[in-house]
Amino acid sequence: MLSERQRMILNAIVDDYIRSAEPVGSRSISKRSDVAFSPATIRNEMADLEELGLLEQPHTSAGRVPSIKGYRYYVDHLIQVGGIGEQDMRKIRGFFAEKMILWEEVIGHAATILSQLTNYTSIVLGPETFQATLKHFQLVPINESSAVAIIVTSTGHVEHRTVSIPEGIGMDDIQKIVNLLNHKLSGIPFIKVKSVLHSEIGKELSRIVDSCEQILDVLETTLAEKTEPKVYLSGTTNILTQPEFKDLGKVKDILDMLDETPKLLRLFHSVPEGIQVRIGTENAMEAINQCSLITATFSFEGQSLGSIGILGPTRMDYVKVLSLLDYLSKDMSSWYAKQHK
Repeated sequence: MLSERQRMILNAIVDDYIRSAEPVGSRSISKRSDVAFSPATIRNEMADLEELGLLEQPHTSAGRVPSIKGYRYYVDHLIQVGGIGEQDMRKIRGFFAEKMILWEEVIGHAATILSQLTNYTSIVLGPETFQATLKHFQLVPINESSAVAIIVTSTGHVEHRTVSIPEGIGMDDIQKIVNLLNHKLSGIPFIKVKSVLHSEIGKELSRIVDSCEQILDVLETTLAEKTEPKVYLSGTTNILTQPEFKDLGKVKDILDMLDETPKLLRLFHSVPEGIQVRIGTENAMEAINQCSLITATFSFEGQSLGSIGILGPTRMDYVKVLSLLDYLSKDMSSWYAKQHK
C-alpha cells in the first residue's frame, strides 16, 4: 500500500514521462505546482518506489521511468477517466453527423478517427469476427450453370455472390440443398461452418444429389469467404513516430503482426466486455511486449457489435485513450440502436 505522498510522486513521474519520453528526476518533479516536496524528499520516495518495483532507473540517467508494474498501478489506482476535450468531441460529433448507412462504414471510420485523435494505431473488429451466425441462405438460379447465393447473417448483414452450379443439378435439387443448409446451418457461427459442412451435411447431401463433392466445394467456397474477419486498421505507421521505437527490428515485428489477421485476432480473443488495459508483458504476443493495448467492446441489447483496440507504447496517454474509447464506444452503440428501432 502506497502512502499518499508516494502516490502523488508516482503519478507525477508517470505524467511527466508520458509527456516527455525522458527519464524523470527529483528536481523536475519538485518544480511541479501540485507536488510540494523538496528534491531530497522526492529522491527518497523515488528510491522506495524503485524498491517496490514501480520505477526503473535507466543506466544512462539519474532519472526514473515507470515499470510495467508502475503503469499498472497508475492505471488501476491513480487516473480518473473523464470527459474528452472540446476539439476531440467536435470531431467525434462530426463523425456521427456523416450519413453512413452500413455498420461496416461506421466501424471503418471509427478506426480512422481514433488513430487521428490519439496518434496511435487503432484496430477495430466488426461483429462478424466471432459472433456472427448464418441466419438464412438462398440460391437463386440465373441460368443452368450459375446462381446468386444470398447470405444473411445474424447481425443483419446481407451478401450476394454469383456461384457456379455443377452440371446435372436441377431446380428441385437446388431447393433441397437450400432447405438442408438452412436446417443444419442456421444459427451456426461462420467460423464453424466449414467443419459442419463436412461432418454433418456431406452425408445427407450425397442422398440428394450425385455431384455431392462438387456441390460441397461450391458451398465451402461461398460460405468460407464470409468467415474472413473484418479487421479495420488505421495509423499502422504511427508507431514509427514514438521515440522508444527507433530500433527498426522491434518496429518490424510489430508491423508484421499488424499485417497478419490471425495474429490480430489473437489479441482480441476472449477479451471481456467493457474496457480492458494490457500493459507490456501482460500482452500474450512477444511482438508487442513493449506496447500497451487498450480494448473496448460495444454491444446492443446483449449482442456484440465488435471491439476497438488502441495500440501504442507503454508510455501511452492512458487518460486520453481510455476517455476516448469510453465515449466513442457508447456513441457507436447508440448509433446502432437508432438504426434498429
